[in-house]
Amino acid sequence: MARVTVEDCVIKIPNRFELVMLAAQRARDISTGSPLTVDRDNDKNPVIALREIADETVSLDTLRNSLVQGLQKHVENDQPEDDNLEDSLAAADMALDVGEANLDEEVAEDGLTVEEEPEMAGFEDIAPGEEN
Repeated sequence: MARVTVEDCVIKIPNRFELVMLAAQRARDISTGSPLTVDRDNDKNPVIALREIADETVSLDTLRNSLVQGLQKHVENDQPEDDNLEDSLAAADMALDVGEANLDEEVAEDGLTVEEEPEMAGFEDIAPGEEN
């Protein structure tokens, strides 16, 4: 049987980066026991994955979905649990109460004062040709 080349697969998936990602996902699926759709012919899993993509014996949409699911780090639940929601809201309220501080009160407690700096002469105050 003729060897599959990347050029055969690029016809099916024009983006080479996507091709590599999808072929790698299919090779992982084969490694975990997914049934082959082409003969093995003593080939390794990445070559089999490329042959399956070139022969269109696997669904590219299914591969894309499994790739996205494999790359997701955290899957959020559609509806949070009521107990956790109430606890997180109570913790957020407490954090707001603790975090609210009045700047004037803090300055007074520390015994600090706020003074304005005297204005210094800027360049606009110096006439042209005048030297200091």
